[in-house]
Amino acid sequence: MARELNEVGIVGLGTAGAAIAEAFARAGLSVTAVEVSDEAAARGRAAIERSVAAGEADDAALGRIRYTTALEDLSAAELVVEAVPERAGLKAEILAQLDKITGPDAILATNTSSLSVTELAVGTGRPSKVVGLHFANAVPTATLVQVARTAVTDPTVVEDAVALVERLGKVAVTVGDNPGFITDALLFGYLNHAVSMFENGYASREDIDAAMRFGCGLPMGPLQVLDLIGIDTAYDVLDSLHAVSGKRLHAPSPVLKQMRTAGLLGRKSGRGFYTYAEAGSAEVVADAATPTPGGAAEGARPVQTVGVVGSGTMATGIIEVVAKAGYDVTFIARSDEKVAGVEKALAKSLDKQVERGRLEQSVRDEVLGRVTGASSVEALGDVDLVIEAVVESLPVKEALFADLGRIAKPGAVLATTTSSLPVIKCALASGRPADVVGMHFFNPATVMKLVEVVSTVSTAPDVAATVHAVTAKLKKVAVSCSDRAGFIVNALLFPYLNDAVSMLAAHYASTTEIDTAVKAGLGYPMGPFELLDVVGNDVSLAIEQELHTEFRDPALAPAPLLEHLVTAGYLGRKTGRGFHDYARR
Repeated sequence: MARELNEVGIVGLGTAGAAIAEAFARAGLSVTAVEVSDEAAARGRAAIERSVAAGEADDAALGRIRYTTALEDLSAAELVVEAVPERAGLKAEILAQLDKITGPDAILATNTSSLSVTELAVGTGRPSKVVGLHFANAVPTATLVQVARTAVTDPTVVEDAVALVERLGKVAVTVGDNPGFITDALLFGYLNHAVSMFENGYASREDIDAAMRFGCGLPMGPLQVLDLIGIDTAYDVLDSLHAVSGKRLHAPSPVLKQMRTAGLLGRKSGRGFYTYAEAGSAEVVADAATPTPGGAAEGARPVQTVGVVGSGTMATGIIEVVAKAGYDVTFIARSDEKVAGVEKALAKSLDKQVERGRLEQSVRDEVLGRVTGASSVEALGDVDLVIEAVVESLPVKEALFADLGRIAKPGAVLATTTSSLPVIKCALASGRPADVVGMHFFNPATVMKLVEVVSTVSTAPDVAATVHAVTAKLKKVAVSCSDRAGFIVNALLFPYLNDAVSMLAAHYASTTEIDTAVKAGLGYPMGPFELLDVVGNDVSLAIEQELHTEFRDPALAPAPLLEHLVTAGYLGRKTGRGFHDYARR
């Protein structure tokens, strides 16, 4: 049976340490908090008091914390968590001192996110009593704590640590002593990739963040997360991960080092990727890089009529969204039977909305009245914008754009919804490449808010502006990027998913543990394996192969386990089995 720990200590009252101390105090534990100086202790205390005042905890929590600058005041602690900066030498020194100060049964815990717990443990005289206790970022709201055991950690210590975590009202996931554990090993490669995308001028900070929030449902964009964590902390974590993994994805992007050197550390310094009202504030204020509202749509061509080519789920969703926005829509399907199928599906969708009280009957009738179906692309000769949403096959799309280039009137904008194929190929096939742009909707188009506006080297500025203007009228969020494999969302999402598969293959943890850690620790709506099974492992493999082919980075090569699942026909929910077995649920 696990011990009930009541006297705990925390060393370091930075962002993480102060939040951990608060979590302990909220749970009724007696906390001794140690900092290097009176000034640092005062800053930590002020942060805790602000947090408690903003939350629902009673003021009694504040009375359970005492502040000191002497490690010796931790002599009676039953468990001590070190939360000092992510430097191996400093952490090892703190733990070695605690080993001499605390009682023989006291547990020594490190909040490291990237260093070897084993190496830190062997520097003490009690390696069996040392455990990793990594609280997820945004400790007050994130529910995950990863309990990292080494090869010599006493099982009772792990049991005691898990019981303490659960007493805090958080989710404990026990992991082995692997670099970054689960969440940071997945998170920081993704964050670093986003920094590289920004650093290379591929997309703006606002568009990168908006793409991941609205395209994947993440609570924050990657650059916002980095500003919250702290640029210096992120650099140290990446540096530690790279020292162990050797992956280019973990090599800190040069701009992170430059920002750290310049003191642009994120929220805590008042400026990072974004500028804040003041140091420590979460309020973003406009700066020289802030885009002008509506600026991306300036110079747009007028659009009153829209053509949609395709009869699948995506095309039908686009037709509904566009017609609801007030545009007259002509859609093209391959046969009269397909045309009737789209009309039936559209009416069914709108009727459900009427039944549920989300749409007036009169509006439903108006929307259907704006839609006309045809079985020949010749019917698109007079529309202002054509949105192609046919099968994801380059030869099929090229043949279609060749027809559209001939049929569409001068000045009409031709858009493709491709998620992985080169937009420039469609543009060249049309014979009028300046008029062609990517307009990547996310599925289901009626629900998902994001549209990626993909410009090729030939796309005219007013063509991209036109898609931005139309997207705004559709009440969706448009982000701009260049014609590169994966655009923004898939280029960031699928390497992260691929890393999760490699992690599973390396026996870091089970599919359920990894999914739980990501949802509880990062606040993601789905774990990586749940998401892969929804997308389809065959679709995911194809996207990862495309990314690997374009960027030639060994780290982007599809994980062999994913390839094996696809070969076996375990494609996810659509086949009843993928990373999870749905037949047993």
